[in-house]
Amino acid sequence: MSSPKHERTGPDGVGAVPYLPLSSDSDVPGDQSLGRLVGDATQHISTLVRAEMELAKSELVGEVKKGLKGAVYFLIALTVFLYSTFFLFFFAAEGLAQWLRYRWIAFGIVFFLMLLVAGAAGFLGYRKVKKFKAPERTIASVKETAAALKPQKAPDADLTTTRD
Repeated sequence: MSSPKHERTGPDGVGAVPYLPLSSDSDVPGDQSLGRLVGDATQHISTLVRAEMELAKSELVGEVKKGLKGAVYFLIALTVFLYSTFFLFFFAAEGLAQWLRYRWIAFGIVFFLMLLVAGAAGFLGYRKVKKFKAPERTIASVKETAAALKPQKAPDADLTTTRD
């Protein structure tokens, strides 16, 4: 069943979300057995849980699609920025060449500075990566869980008992 209030006709392509009718005209109070009422309640709870899960899924799908579109624009901006840095370095080298006598010295200085910055960033990255540690608490927890789930051997006990 679906309600017009719960229809999803957005671009995500998700159809109607199931819902539970709150009352039915054919149900007469006191006409149903306790077993039927419990069965209906179980069915309604199951439908309600499925409906909530479907609603959450459809909302998340829409939000993830929006996020992916935004991420694509960020990637395009990053790509254009990275390509434009090439021209920044040429600009710096040409500007430095105006002060120096030889142009190749200016380009060499810019190249050396780029290598220096790349080396410093690589060294800092190496130091950060070197600080990674294993998730010790998680490993200990998994080991405890595995030990708890293993069948325990009962201590050898004397199975013969005497009765008085």
